[in-house]
Amino acid sequence: MTTTRTDTGRADKLKARDLTIHQILNALAGNPAAPAGVLLRLLALDDHSIRHRLSYRESFPDEVAEAMLGHSDSRVRRVLAASWTVAPELRARLLDGPASDAYAVASGPMPYRMAVPPLPDWAYERLLAHERGMVRYETLNAAGVPDHVLVPLAGHPDPLFRLAACRRVWHALTDGVRAALLDDTDPSVRRAAALWVVHEDEECTAELVDAYAGDWQLSEVVERGRLGPDLAERLLAGGTWLTHLARNPTLPAALASRLAHHEDPAVRLAVSARPGLSEDERAAIDWEIGPEDRLDTLRWVWDARADQDALRRCATSAHPWLRRSAAVCRELPEDCVELLAGDEDFAVRLLLAERHPKAPAELLLDLYLHGTHRAVGMLVGKPQFPAAGLAARFGEAADPRARALAVHDPEATPALLERLSRDPDADVRAAVARDARLPVGRLVELLADPDVASAAAGNPALPVAEMTALLDAAGVPE
Repeated sequence: MTTTRTDTGRADKLKARDLTIHQILNALAGNPAAPAGVLLRLLALDDHSIRHRLSYRESFPDEVAEAMLGHSDSRVRRVLAASWTVAPELRARLLDGPASDAYAVASGPMPYRMAVPPLPDWAYERLLAHERGMVRYETLNAAGVPDHVLVPLAGHPDPLFRLAACRRVWHALTDGVRAALLDDTDPSVRRAAALWVVHEDEECTAELVDAYAGDWQLSEVVERGRLGPDLAERLLAGGTWLTHLARNPTLPAALASRLAHHEDPAVRLAVSARPGLSEDERAAIDWEIGPEDRLDTLRWVWDARADQDALRRCATSAHPWLRRSAAVCRELPEDCVELLAGDEDFAVRLLLAERHPKAPAELLLDLYLHGTHRAVGMLVGKPQFPAAGLAARFGEAADPRARALAVHDPEATPALLERLSRDPDADVRAAVARDARLPVGRLVELLADPDVASAAAGNPALPVAEMTALLDAAGVPE
């Protein structure tokens, strides 16, 4: 049988319709005003993405929370355990359900650049005493475990517990406990403890270099350890981990200079970013940094972030790596904040906008409008993003990305919102469709616009009757 062009077109339209319906249902699952009845109908669907979206709501009606806690499908309970918006007390109640849920609770949420609210203490007690080793292990390494839970584990009979305490709360341990960990009977615990003092102890560094031979952790020792002359010569002659060696501030300058013309550009770059070099010395090294190159913050800059003079030297350096490293430091002097806000290097400006609380508002706006990195979209949510006045500035802008910004203005008029809701650009219409200030009549009309229907479905101003009608139209059972 031959498929005609008409048949293919009809199939494409059906797929598009199904995709739109699914997007609408997902949006309803996240609508903060959706009542329990709507959410329970969505929960009953055997759809992982919709259930996943339900789990990340900022608030749950009690009926929905109970339904997810006691759901027969373990996948529903797992997404609840992984949610960082759900109250920790609610996640902890999963421990009263099937024993298999303990692993999901132990692993917990892993949000990007967000703190994880801790579980109640009683939940950690149960997880750390769980019969399954993997549950205990995940608990020890999960994000959000508070210090007061981990600190006592430094004296636990199980070396894995002592190891976790050593790695995660060294800063909160007493000198006596630290000394005990440095002399622990378990070699993995001793090595983990030694990593905290390796920067100030040549003998400890030499011991760890031998202990970690062939191990990936040797790179950290080579980069951070205090190097004696003989060990430095030996590591240089070994020819491995040279990039990390070049970044070690205790590598003698005479040895570092021998790497300044190394064939590996990464090694040369590391040498060029060492502390103590003059601007002329940095410029004399053949290094290169591309605008899209991702570079870690230089450890020596981060360690010196309380030193205003050191940060000022980095901020005024011709070397982008030093300026990028300075840009992430909240302690950066205000005059340097202004300086880096106009930096020629995009990464410097973006890092400053992302990390510094006093990054200029106009910098955030400029990056949002003209930056191509995916991170610029998050800048609108920053407290200093200049929302006031956006309607007047961009309500009639030629660039649709700029027009959409007008919606963020708290003083945007109903007339402007109405006009932008009919904008030829779908992204602009979608931005308005999410705005609770849009008149309800127009909001309901946008449900018929396939390009923005899902945005309208997530609007908290949408009447419950319209939410129910959307479920009925999609064939969602009551």
